[in-house]
Amino acid sequence: MLSYLLMKKKNFKEKEKRKFSILKFFKKKEKKKKEKKDKLREYYEAIAVAVIFASFVKIFILQTYKIPTESMVKTLLVGDHLIVDKFSFREPGNKIFKAIFPFKEIKRGDVVVFKYPKDPKFFFVKRAIGLPGDKVQIINKKVYVNGEELNEPYTQFLDENIIPPDPSLSELVRYRDNFPETIVPENMYFCLGDNRDNSNDSRFWGFVPRNYIAGRGWIIYWSYEAPRYDPNKSMLDKAVDFLSVFINFFTKTRWERTFIWVR
Repeated sequence: MLSYLLMKKKNFKEKEKRKFSILKFFKKKEKKKKEKKDKLREYYEAIAVAVIFASFVKIFILQTYKIPTESMVKTLLVGDHLIVDKFSFREPGNKIFKAIFPFKEIKRGDVVVFKYPKDPKFFFVKRAIGLPGDKVQIINKKVYVNGEELNEPYTQFLDENIIPPDPSLSELVRYRDNFPETIVPENMYFCLGDNRDNSNDSRFWGFVPRNYIAGRGWIIYWSYEAPRYDPNKSMLDKAVDFLSVFINFFTKTRWERTFIWVR
């Protein structure tokens, strides 16, 4: 009888032990699940914070821009990738913000990135030449602002011929080298490309509204020998160009232009 009781007690202890082991196993499993969930939540939160921060930076502070055409040669080449400073030219809105933050007024000679007035979904990069209230005129390729000729060491002229201001010619032709005296309206800017003989700019489509200016060209962070922008390229051609960047990254990157300030 005693041995029977001892055996029963032993079995009971073993059952309790097994039960405890099973409970411990499930608790450990639940703990691991919880830790995994906590880690996943931490990852999601970190990604969300990063996305929000990146969006904030892109909307309010910095943005990237790729030079698609030759309109700013020699200053900017096709394939130059810029960081655009969106913060400096942001309109402060009130005097307190203006006093606290380093907002700047757009100056003559600043390289600016803006929405194309004729089609705002596209962005252009040009140089601000005429500020609000300025009188701008071009005579035989020379730019005059308020009656004085501008010193423009950054310009490039590929065609020595001068197109006369002949009224029989279309504005797209006759305004290239000669532009009648014009007063820049309030909150507007007259912008020209540095490659004057090959630039689609204010001579042909008018002024740039202040609220269309996204920022100033700040620094070239990467420059690559890319073909000029072609809106008619097929998806296959674009894929080939994309693949070419990986294959020729080291040989076609213009290393000497890396981290060059835009002036």
